[in-house]
Amino acid sequence: MYKQFFQLRHAPFSIAPDPHYLFMSERHREALAHLLFGVDAGGGFVLLTGEIGAGKTTVCRCFLEQVPANCNVAYIFNPRLTAIELLRTVCEEFRLPAPPPDATVKDLVDRLNQHLLASHAEGRNNVLIIDEAQNLSFSVLEQLRLLTNLETSERKLLQIILIGQPELRDMLARPELEQLAQRIIARYHLDALSVRETGAYISHRLAVAGLLGPTPFPPRLTRLIHGISGGVPRRINLLCDRALLGAYALEMRQVDRRILRAAAREVFGADHGPAGRHPYRPYAIAAVLAALAGGAMVAGGVNWHDAASLLRPAVEAKAPSPVPAPAAAPEPEVASRAEPSATAAPQPAPDSQAAEPALLPVLTELGGLLDNAPTQEFAGLAELASLWQVELGEGEPCKAALAAGLHCFQSAGGLAELRQLSRPAIVTLRDNAGVQHYLPLVALGNAGAGLRIGNQVRLVSLVALGRRMPGRFLTLWRAPPEFRAHLRPGDKGPDVDWIAARLAVINGYEQPAPGRQYDAAMSREVRTFQSAQGLAPDGVIGPKTYMAINGASGVPEPQLSEPQRAAGALAQEK
Repeated sequence: MYKQFFQLRHAPFSIAPDPHYLFMSERHREALAHLLFGVDAGGGFVLLTGEIGAGKTTVCRCFLEQVPANCNVAYIFNPRLTAIELLRTVCEEFRLPAPPPDATVKDLVDRLNQHLLASHAEGRNNVLIIDEAQNLSFSVLEQLRLLTNLETSERKLLQIILIGQPELRDMLARPELEQLAQRIIARYHLDALSVRETGAYISHRLAVAGLLGPTPFPPRLTRLIHGISGGVPRRINLLCDRALLGAYALEMRQVDRRILRAAAREVFGADHGPAGRHPYRPYAIAAVLAALAGGAMVAGGVNWHDAASLLRPAVEAKAPSPVPAPAAAPEPEVASRAEPSATAAPQPAPDSQAAEPALLPVLTELGGLLDNAPTQEFAGLAELASLWQVELGEGEPCKAALAAGLHCFQSAGGLAELRQLSRPAIVTLRDNAGVQHYLPLVALGNAGAGLRIGNQVRLVSLVALGRRMPGRFLTLWRAPPEFRAHLRPGDKGPDVDWIAARLAVINGYEQPAPGRQYDAAMSREVRTFQSAQGLAPDGVIGPKTYMAINGASGVPEPQLSEPQRAAGALAQEK
């Protein structure tokens, strides 16, 4: 409703767990490190707790994307189960043959033990994740403790991760669960964001949503937002979303304290601000009614499926293009960053989209897929470069890419870093024998990814991908003219001019004159941008910062997409 008014591509403060908006504070990184430590610790329990909306699910998603390739993962998100229902669910999650209806607890434990021993013999670990674990009954917790008794003479066979609200800690502190508490090898409580992190979080979400102009949340409001929300990300989202609606209703480009307090009363109740009439409520109601009326007209004349097809390019875009530029036809499942104007009339999908390959089933195992996959890392670089509309010449692939104006970027940051960079990449995958294969990853969604094989995009679950992917990937990026790897205070040149011009586009101010120095003021501006993008705010302009600047300022480059049809197939798998 307010997106066009604030020059946004997407709603920045939706409470849906959209991975494009991933913001990992130092606390989230520490929580993730505890989970990853637990996987290699040889069995027992790992405990992660936090307030509602603190980001536990975010950490869990990152963990699932980075589990080692030798891990089998079972994930239970509805723990309101009896002990025997829990055991059945664990067997199902580990993809064991369905037990008979009359199977006893002993039958299920024996079946699970056989699976764990076989996995151990193959050098594989098994991890059981239970979300919302504060809802587990005492009898089920006791059964979980007994599962950690399954062991060899060397190590325990099952690692259990419990994720829940703070009351889970209180439950495990009770005397009757002391035996279980003694088996917790790592525990972490995820606190709320600090005032500084709250400001960075808001800036990050606005940047990802495509904000071009000045921020609608001036820095002077950060402390008040933190005080009202308690620094809890979900509460920040609810508060800021309602505040933007209030500012829109009053036709104000920036939120002020009055609007923020009114939004707090609306979302959280009278305790969060002085009682009284909401200053924007009549306008908000009118706007909602107008939107509903417009929606009814659309529903009356356009098939919803067709509407979704027309809207797909806008949904998949992550960063805006400030200057209209011709976009090359996208490859299968890869969207260009260049987007049509928000006010332009919807156009039918181009022929290149109509020719996309038929949707294939989501793969939960990649063994067969890797049989014919390349074993040379650079084998697919020419195909990757084609997404940048570049044809590589002869010679060493990265040198050939450099001659065509593209730089290679290699990292071991896994899917979490790839999601942050939001660009296609060649990922390293291991087969059952440990041999490394390389395939282009062109789509990444909430629960699955798309691997490109010839003219097909094969959809795979993130758990299956995580089992095979050690984390290494290779991608490409386009550098500015006369690019230098390191800029020093006082430097001038085309690359400094380029950075200054791109930052002006991002922050919505007038283009600077050429010849600007890389001075302390520009360094501060770079650090602010890095913080908003979830990067280390060190002022060093390296490849990741250049890639982020490209994306935020609308430089047309291919990006990872989240195909709508793929999302539908993944939903069916669940």
